[in-house]
Amino acid sequence: MPQKASSSGGPLTGRLVILGSGTSFGVPVIGCDCRVCVSGDPRDRRTRTAAVVELDGGPRLLIDTPPELRLQLVRAGIGTVDAVLFTHDHADHVAGIDDLRAMSVRGGEVPVYGPPETIGELTQRFGYIFDAGVTPPPGTSKPELRPRAVAPYETMMIAGATVLSLEADHGGTRVYGYRVGPMAYLTDAKEVPARTVAALEGVEVLVVNALFEKPHATHLSIPEAVAFAQRIGARQTFLTHLTHRYLHTELESRLPAGIAPACDGLVVAF
Repeated sequence: MPQKASSSGGPLTGRLVILGSGTSFGVPVIGCDCRVCVSGDPRDRRTRTAAVVELDGGPRLLIDTPPELRLQLVRAGIGTVDAVLFTHDHADHVAGIDDLRAMSVRGGEVPVYGPPETIGELTQRFGYIFDAGVTPPPGTSKPELRPRAVAPYETMMIAGATVLSLEADHGGTRVYGYRVGPMAYLTDAKEVPARTVAALEGVEVLVVNALFEKPHATHLSIPEAVAFAQRIGARQTFLTHLTHRYLHTELESRLPAGIAPACDGLVVAF
């Protein structure tokens, strides 16, 4: 995918903000006193997976709306986004959608993109948001969102940015990753088709999910994610969707050069 030129004429630049890096349980896990859940290292506190892509002189794109979205955005100092890119409709990736209400109250309608089945599920599950016939009572509000179903491998212009949708399999559920210039984000993948691998050629910063040490039915394992990262050959790869089985420091120490665990609040320039 060619890089879109910046306003200064050079290659596209910006930053990736990891809002959350944990699995559907989050870390600490409720009721768990394992060494990771009680760790004093802030990198071991993992909220549900989400990220923001900010382009220099351009838009700010939010990837997913997990349950902790409000806390994540406040912590990161992010008050507005230009669009939301949904990967799929599982609860740990969409349950915070109502937190977009604060943004639409201040800035108006926010466009949201995702796989057709995800957009369809969201419009049903959150009918009060997407049904134009639902009017909030006086003194209240609802998120003002404009849904758009995206085809796999569709190139979109979103608030002036070129975004490519990438398809992967999540154990029988289709998920989308997204590439924006030299950065690509792919989570909750188990199988990555050849077309997606080809579309990742030349990426410099890659984020990919990594669950357990052993194989899992719906997620890449850590060894599988490392092998995938080495196949892509990005300058920097960050593993996300991490569990409470691995301390950040220990996982970091045994990963190959150029591959590291993500953590909440991580900021990566590209």
